[in-house]
Amino acid sequence: MKKWLIIFGGLAVVLGIVAFNSKIYYPPLPIDSVSKNEVINTLNKSPKGILEIAEEDEFEWFITRTEQGKERENLKQMISKKGWQFENQDGSGYFFTKGDNRLIVETEMWTKRYLIVQIPKEWKD
Repeated sequence: MKKWLIIFGGLAVVLGIVAFNSKIYYPPLPIDSVSKNEVINTLNKSPKGILEIAEEDEFEWFITRTEQGKERENLKQMISKKGWQFENQDGSGYFFTKGDNRLIVETEMWTKRYLIVQIPKEWKD
């Protein structure tokens, strides 16, 4: 009986370590080109407030920590550096203009600590 408890306990510890390291407890990312583990580790090592994590389909994907509204200011500041003017926010969408062009940036709360940002690739033009 003790032998089975030791085996079961050891297996549970190993599975717990694997689950923690792979970030399996986080929800799935909306993109396939990077893993949850890569995203979290890169963000934790970076001093930047908002970080590009991938280019997939026709979008650039970013992640930022949610810190008392600073994540939204980081987003607006990053986009305004490319000449876009913030117009308004409607739900999870942010609307910017640059001359006659309009940019719609979509955000998604990935977890309570992280915000995923989706920006069309032409925003840097």
